[in-house]
Amino acid sequence: MAITKLTTLDEFNRVKEKNNQFLLFKNSTTCPISAQAFEEFEKFSEGVDQEIYYLNVQESRPLSTEIAESTGIKHQSPQALMFNDEEVVWNDSHWRITYTSLTDAAKQFLK
Repeated sequence: MAITKLTTLDEFNRVKEKNNQFLLFKNSTTCPISAQAFEEFEKFSEGVDQEIYYLNVQESRPLSTEIAESTGIKHQSPQALMFNDEEVVWNDSHWRITYTSLTDAAKQFLK
């Protein structure tokens, strides 16, 4: 399914209004760990039948900060966040973002 890039708080709010459940990946464009995690995220997206989302932290710092503040989950990059009814039900970061970890989380939390 499609991976959609988010850049603004308005876009993120529209996603939350439209989707009860979704995955968001926070990516750094300058970090090699983020590059590896993004490859895993892209691989994962090939087997998902719903839209998933990402943001580049350097381009969307206000959005990244707002997500950290509103969820109470400390910002990390890379970071994957699984939302269910506007609550983060799963998150992980750095080397723990793998195709397997994303698949396992989706099986558990995405219906």
